[in-house]
Amino acid sequence: MPINRIAFYHLETLLWIARLGTFAAAATRLNTTQPAISARVRELESHLGTALFRREGRAMALTPAGRELVRESEPLWARFQGVLMGCSDISGATGIVRIGAGEIAAASCLPGFVAQLGRDLPQVSLEVDIALTVDLIQQLASGHADIAFAAGRIAHPMLRTAPIGSIDLLWLARPSTVATMDATQTPIWSLSNLSPLYRIMKEAIAASALADCPLNLCNNVRTMIDIVLEGGGIGIFPEPMVRHQVADGRLIPVPGAPAMPPVDFHAAVRAAEADPLILAIFARASHLNLRGDTAA
Repeated sequence: MPINRIAFYHLETLLWIARLGTFAAAATRLNTTQPAISARVRELESHLGTALFRREGRAMALTPAGRELVRESEPLWARFQGVLMGCSDISGATGIVRIGAGEIAAASCLPGFVAQLGRDLPQVSLEVDIALTVDLIQQLASGHADIAFAAGRIAHPMLRTAPIGSIDLLWLARPSTVATMDATQTPIWSLSNLSPLYRIMKEAIAASALADCPLNLCNNVRTMIDIVLEGGGIGIFPEPMVRHQVADGRLIPVPGAPAMPPVDFHAAVRAAEADPLILAIFARASHLNLRGDTAA
């Protein structure tokens, strides 16, 4: 076997196709083109004298030989990356890191965290995607995201998490709404059942004196804030996202509204993640403090 003709980029390409499932996704992750990925696979298969993939619909499935090569190469590749990282300061790291976040986490801790990463890792490109928690979990598990920040408990066998603090939920309305509030007709705005906070909000509403008010749902906190600021009812909001509106008096607490438990947030990566750069960023994320909005 002409092993001397196999380059590191061949193995990197193989591992990313195996993780993401398509040549196109691997091309995006490696910042190259799909024809280039296909050429690398042909070269690797030619050097090894065996097929590594077979097409199944739009996805590429590993052959038995491909599965064995991935299984044996993954720990070697991780150790190789670790050696390279250990031989240089992490500030010299390169590549693309994909960060996913829910809307609340994005507003609470992501801007400062990402800005600091950009200063400390100037040669690393960051791609940030704001999505629902259920989508973030799927993106992480499938390898389409490297690290995610989300509300609530993340229970998935392929992921590991670190708590990054909690935030308070506040019942708020604009002053004129509070002054004319009707306990049976004033609309209450809550996040939709696509959010992990929906159950918390719904239970709090049911236990309040406002249980008979109409319940409206929205999957976007900023839109809910705008609606309530326009006098469209009462809202239940994460404190960091309404801090300025409360400070300047545009939103005020709703009298008699029950206290709600704080919501925990977590950072998550794949349980099998071995990339030293991703693990270093995850370690940073695990020191975040949402209430203090700082990172150690």
